[in-house]
Amino acid sequence: MLTRLADLGIRSPRRILALGLIVLVVLGAFGISASRHLHSGGFNSPDSDSSRAADLLQTRFHTGEANLILEVTAPDGADSTAARAEGRRLVEAIERSPYADRVSSYWTAGRAGSALRSDDGRSALVVATIAGDDSTAPDRAHDIVGPLLGEHDGVDVRAGGSTTVYHQVNDQTTHDLARAEMIAIPITVVVLIWVFGSVVASLLPLAVGLTAIVGTLAILRALSMVTDVSIYALNMTTAMGLALGIDYSLLIVYRYREQLRAGDEPAAAVRHTMQTAGRAVLFSALTVALSLAAMLVFPVYFLRSFAYAGVAVVVLATLAALVLLPVLLTLVGPRIDALDLRAGVRRLLGRPPPQPWEVERSFWYRFARWTMRYAVPVGLAVIALLVAVGLPFLHARFGYPDERVLPSTASAHQVGDSMRERYPTNAIASLEVVAPDVSSAPGALAGYARDLAGLPGVTSVTPPARSGDAAYLSVANRWDPRSDAAKQLVRDVRATDAPWPVLVGGQTATDVDSVDVLGERLPLAIGWIALATFVVLFLFTGSLLLPLKALVLNTLSLSATFGAMVFIFQDGHWPWLFGDLTTTGYLVPTMPLLMFCVAFGLSMDYEVFLLSRIREEWLAGGRTTADNTRAVALGLGRTGRIVTAGALLMAIVFAAIAGSKVSFMMLFGSGLAMAVLMDATIVRGTLVPAFMRVAGRWNWWAPGPLARLHDRIGLHEGSPAPREGEPVAG
Repeated sequence: MLTRLADLGIRSPRRILALGLIVLVVLGAFGISASRHLHSGGFNSPDSDSSRAADLLQTRFHTGEANLILEVTAPDGADSTAARAEGRRLVEAIERSPYADRVSSYWTAGRAGSALRSDDGRSALVVATIAGDDSTAPDRAHDIVGPLLGEHDGVDVRAGGSTTVYHQVNDQTTHDLARAEMIAIPITVVVLIWVFGSVVASLLPLAVGLTAIVGTLAILRALSMVTDVSIYALNMTTAMGLALGIDYSLLIVYRYREQLRAGDEPAAAVRHTMQTAGRAVLFSALTVALSLAAMLVFPVYFLRSFAYAGVAVVVLATLAALVLLPVLLTLVGPRIDALDLRAGVRRLLGRPPPQPWEVERSFWYRFARWTMRYAVPVGLAVIALLVAVGLPFLHARFGYPDERVLPSTASAHQVGDSMRERYPTNAIASLEVVAPDVSSAPGALAGYARDLAGLPGVTSVTPPARSGDAAYLSVANRWDPRSDAAKQLVRDVRATDAPWPVLVGGQTATDVDSVDVLGERLPLAIGWIALATFVVLFLFTGSLLLPLKALVLNTLSLSATFGAMVFIFQDGHWPWLFGDLTTTGYLVPTMPLLMFCVAFGLSMDYEVFLLSRIREEWLAGGRTTADNTRAVALGLGRTGRIVTAGALLMAIVFAAIAGSKVSFMMLFGSGLAMAVLMDATIVRGTLVPAFMRVAGRWNWWAPGPLARLHDRIGLHEGSPAPREGEPVAG
């Protein structure tokens, strides 16, 4: 298959390139508007009790939880004439909107309004419910209150609440993404030139990466026409498009240059490259795509959107690497090393030309030999280090994001801090208790409300509102919506006896339900990743032991990454690393899940690259224990430089995302950068050779029936078949 793709590119390179450019222009024109059609929410499960409660409030009562807060601050206090006039002006302006409901304020709510005045008396609140979901409500709220914000006659008005949080996160993420691209792409070009020397060779990976990005934007735009897609998937598209495009191209271009230096003609070099490096790219893409597809098991479209973007970008990067790159290599031919900038630098510095490269003299070959000489102590020491770094993950806590994910300069963050520190109760901390059908005992509503009012932390319960047979009550409480006490109140409300089924909604209930549903689906996602990875690596290597080894080492590596993230982003250590970062004592639960799927796939990326060369050397040798040791050293020696360069480039892309001003994107970018670098150096450089040295010839073993199965269904591209009775490699 891969040889036929190479022959196709060799026979008609210009025709295929022209067709590809036409397709790329069409996809670019269609996908350029993708960001305008994506949504900023997607954290909630649509089937949860809290989501069903929100739907009933919208459809039956045309209302919902309070999601907009305006804080009014006056020098002379909230009771001053200027503050009172401004407060009433805000209420009237919001009430004019057809999307606003339950508009209340300190100045208009009578006795109940006392809870909307700050303890120091300088500020007071206007609270409202804006209709719509977490995609439409933020835009509506911004359109309503945007002209009302700022200072008027000495009175300052700031916006907060979940609608403002979503809107400001959306704006900040879009700005951060553009900045990340402006930083990552120029640095990537410089590093590629440093790695390859040649400007021509360094531009090929960028061509593949940009092709994958443009195509994925078009796919996301098309998906947005039939389902909800999160705007955060754009970060995945840019990061993974560049990272995988560069990774796959590095491997293929590096192997092509190697074949040219070995004496192959360009056409033969392309064919041999596709048979070897192309095969590794194909299997790597399978592992990455299957790992990312695991996010489809979660019912929140935030995670599902990353699966859409991730799988799309993997497929397109692979197609570009296996179809477009052979065409470009054919057209470039022996000019792959043209415009070698390093030659000019050497002449300028008076340095002699580089000597022919010998794998046995490379750093990674010699390091692998040293590691295997002390395999047991080195392996145990590295494992102990990774376990120690991962220990903080044992006390990880999870909760959904609030305004503190934004920088402290954002108005939503400032209003949220003010709510926690300066007000007697949280104006948006109420729980919405909805009874879809009270017809069996309508007279029990008052008694049920009294029972709820007696629960710990409850400050008031509104009189029941009716719409046909449905009813709802709003339960105000003194707890921060993200606190353990607020979550316990949700459980207490649900445990309170009611004569009819009830649904509990509100921010805290949504938080509890969303974390629970992610936990329920997590074993399914992990099982899928483990099974898919094992099967693909078995098809690649024909071994049972190597896939198991890969699963164990990847899990160990990711545990260390998660431990470091808990240490920094949950526990608040080393705050100077990220500047304006507010730690909340918990992690956003979707981020570790996302990082697990992405990092696991990318770790297998390097695993496949390394095993590909080790397998080649093993099959070419005598297949003794000594040959296994030599194959491991040669494989690491031949791929170490390129894997390290790929990891560095990938880390640059993710580090650019870590420069975001939104804390969970900081977590995402920095966690993946750390995972990639650690996996490509510590794990691939020490644990893999140490393990394979200890296992010896058993690395390549499989039971007879599975060995024969692999011979029938494994993908072979010109590799010699194993000899009868020998451990199987493929």
